[in-house]
Amino acid sequence: MQNVMDTLRERGFIKQIVFEEDLYKLLDEKSVSFYIGFDPTADSLHVGHYLAMMAMAHMQRAGHRPIVLIGGGTAMVGDPSGRTDMRKMMTKEMIEHNVDCFRKQMSRFFSFEGDNAAIIVNNADWLLNLNYIDFIRDIGSLFSVNKMLTAECFKTRMEKGLSFLEFNYMLMQSYDFLQLFQNYDCVLECGGDDQWSNILAGADLIRRKEGKPAYAMTFQLLTTSEGKKMGKTQAGAVWLDREKTSPYDFYQYWRNVDDADVEKCLKLLTFLPLDEINELVAHRDERINRAKERLAYEITKIVHGEEDAEKAQAAAKAAFGGDSANMPQATIDKGVTSVVDVMVMIGVAPSKGEAKRLIQGGGVSIDSDKVTAFDAQLTDSQLANGFVLHKGKKVHIKVNVQ
Repeated sequence: MQNVMDTLRERGFIKQIVFEEDLYKLLDEKSVSFYIGFDPTADSLHVGHYLAMMAMAHMQRAGHRPIVLIGGGTAMVGDPSGRTDMRKMMTKEMIEHNVDCFRKQMSRFFSFEGDNAAIIVNNADWLLNLNYIDFIRDIGSLFSVNKMLTAECFKTRMEKGLSFLEFNYMLMQSYDFLQLFQNYDCVLECGGDDQWSNILAGADLIRRKEGKPAYAMTFQLLTTSEGKKMGKTQAGAVWLDREKTSPYDFYQYWRNVDDADVEKCLKLLTFLPLDEINELVAHRDERINRAKERLAYEITKIVHGEEDAEKAQAAAKAAFGGDSANMPQATIDKGVTSVVDVMVMIGVAPSKGEAKRLIQGGGVSIDSDKVTAFDAQLTDSQLANGFVLHKGKKVHIKVNVQ
């Protein structure tokens, strides 16, 4: 079996590694337990988490064991990395709810069964009851403040003021690695490259305190060819929760990526073989649209399942099969949430009675979902992003919400 480091490098994941030669050899010789942390600061994962979970999936397929660390404790402090302001503090109840939401979404990426089954742990289990004096004596004594202040995650916060609360974050994340090393034989922490300082500090703590090897590896951030973070729209983040971002809107986001980003996204965000990807992106003329459709389908299938991916693709082709610029459009007020009212307002039905008759006959769909109830309401995602209303096979109207 190919060394997973080669797989990740070929597909463009890897940004930085510490003790690379030793880690490469270790990944060849045995099953390695590794972890990535996720702060439960929302009730859904989003596209920003996607790349890390794909990397974890590749590593598990190569025989290594993923540990998903839920930052239930650190989320109550807030990570200053990449921010110029302080995060809103969360209650224990908010965090517990968000963790429950994460579990279902993560199950589409990892197997929780078998010899190298993924596990989920919460750092609240050891951080919330930590004795502060013991922590500062045993862990804080191994950190140099001068060295910490050179870390990029702190430098960006110095202008507006870095609280002591946030200054503790590096120590706590490093302590997470130490706990996982001691209790789960975890020797590798991975994450986005904006976490390099924190991840490196954790590996260094283990080497100092335990006198044993530990490793750090970061991945490229998911950005466009222009250097902007992907996964953002005018309406906000692109979520993995279907109630926040519908499968149709999710599909359309990837269908509309820039030509220059298609190859990178296919390599990072799908499991398609590299040879097949090279064939899909061989031509950069109008034939690149086929690659975009495949990209959108594959990613939607991973997140929402094959059925939703096929429905989203079919709806998109029905709506945009011709010249999308000439597709009829309508605008409604965000206060209009009833599908029946929308149909009358945009003129696809002359009355509410006719609108209900069309629904009863199975002739009305919104995006990729057939409308089956007279009292059907628009979802939050549809109200935020707009939607396509289909009447039969020939009438398709793009509805914008203001």
